[in-house]
Amino acid sequence: MGRVAGAHNALGAKLAVQAGLDAIWSSGFEISSAHGVPDASILTMTEYLAAAESIAQGVAPVPVIADCDTGYGNSNNVMRMVRLFEAAGVAAVCIEDKCFPKTNSFIDGKQELASVAEFVGKILAAKNAQRTREFAVIARTEALIAGWGVDEALRRADAYVRAGADALLIHDKSRTAEGIREFMQRWTPSVPVIVVPTTYPTLGVAEADALGIKMVIYANQGIRAAARAVSDTWRTIMRDGNSLAVEGEIAPLSVLFDLQGMPAHRAAEQAFDRSGAVPTRAILLHAGDHRDDPTLASLTGSVPLAALDVNGQSLVHRQVEVLRQCGIADITVVAGYRHDAVPASGARLCVSTSWPAGGEVGSLLAAPATPDAADARTLVWYGDVLVERPLIERLLATADPCTVVVDRSDRPVTPGHTTRDFVHVDDEGTASKRFLSPSAPRRVLAIGSGVDAQTANGEFAGLVLVSSSQWPVLRDQAEGMGAAAVPDLLQRALAGGLDITALEVTSGWLELRSFADYELACRLVSS
Repeated sequence: MGRVAGAHNALGAKLAVQAGLDAIWSSGFEISSAHGVPDASILTMTEYLAAAESIAQGVAPVPVIADCDTGYGNSNNVMRMVRLFEAAGVAAVCIEDKCFPKTNSFIDGKQELASVAEFVGKILAAKNAQRTREFAVIARTEALIAGWGVDEALRRADAYVRAGADALLIHDKSRTAEGIREFMQRWTPSVPVIVVPTTYPTLGVAEADALGIKMVIYANQGIRAAARAVSDTWRTIMRDGNSLAVEGEIAPLSVLFDLQGMPAHRAAEQAFDRSGAVPTRAILLHAGDHRDDPTLASLTGSVPLAALDVNGQSLVHRQVEVLRQCGIADITVVAGYRHDAVPASGARLCVSTSWPAGGEVGSLLAAPATPDAADARTLVWYGDVLVERPLIERLLATADPCTVVVDRSDRPVTPGHTTRDFVHVDDEGTASKRFLSPSAPRRVLAIGSGVDAQTANGEFAGLVLVSSSQWPVLRDQAEGMGAAAVPDLLQRALAGGLDITALEVTSGWLELRSFADYELACRLVSS
């Protein structure tokens, strides 16, 4: 039985999580109340989205469900809403079958419901717009609120599930919850059912569980409690002329500092705040022809992968732009196949004359041996990998001699992956495929084609950051390798005593090894 707390900001959400609630409901009523306006479609989607995103960031990885009223318009509005809320880190959205503009369900008077056909269209639009399997669309029926009875609630619920809703929220404002009980007795379970016992608080989690209800949302108790407590506090201060009487009843500043994350902020400040940023140069490996996959051959027959248009900009331009946004100005693009067509604007272009036979290591050696700044680190980035800026920023925040980005998502590492990308990370103490990163980075035990598929527990994501002191050592080892992949060079350095650590990720990157990958990149990357 999931218990969910309503909240209108990250502070209230954190307090609920501390108390042990399982998830957060980004409450439209609470957000409207916090703005001092009626819960009647007065605020815009932008204002609700900003609140939900702040809550999601504040309590991650605890899931956040966004109360999205009627979807802020028609099906087109619903599709945009889903994409924005999903991108903001929200786990699920809930839309209700009222007409826009809506009125809060607990206000007396007539409640206008949308037709079943119209709302089914919204659900179909929402499911079509979502980009990840984990995201959920919750359909909320207001049939009981509108006084249309259990029969209508059942009819609508069945239609919404058939349209693809991942869960149902059955809303009611009776004092007895008899409508909820009858609905659950007559409903054939197919998706989880959610209730909001605002007006029927006697329906506890034990009875809800027995009825087959999977989630209870306490949608507004938090802001109601805060309104009374804050009001009482100010009245006492105004009565006494000082705050002495309330100081023992209100939270000390230390509690707020903890909720703000101040201890972690100070720790990060001590670990990373320096008088000047550590200089870094980047090498983008773009020499290969990428025609080994038949689905890509038609695209790269006359132009290199670097020049492929990814939603309005070339692949290499997007990579260079991310590096510059991260403060890296010393950028080298190593080209080979059709190097004359590589649009390396804003970067130094080097040509690997031996690219067909020299492999990745040969391309690496074609870049300048030393960076422009003597104390700069070197970031090596595969040309066929797109990376989001936050991942690069996380990598640049590390300070180890050599750090590789390793995908630790829970999909199994199978022989279907290119063997050069296998990584074996020391994950002692990890109980399952889900894990928490330790305070100290995990060590890489083995990397490259020599790693057995059975022991591999990660995939090299095409990014490695090497300190200024270790780069000359790594480059010297590359000189005598001949044609080899970068992971095999790293394995050689590892065997020679170099400590390599893993920056563990589960998202934030995409490799372009096939036409399907390219098509996905064009869909996911904004212009």
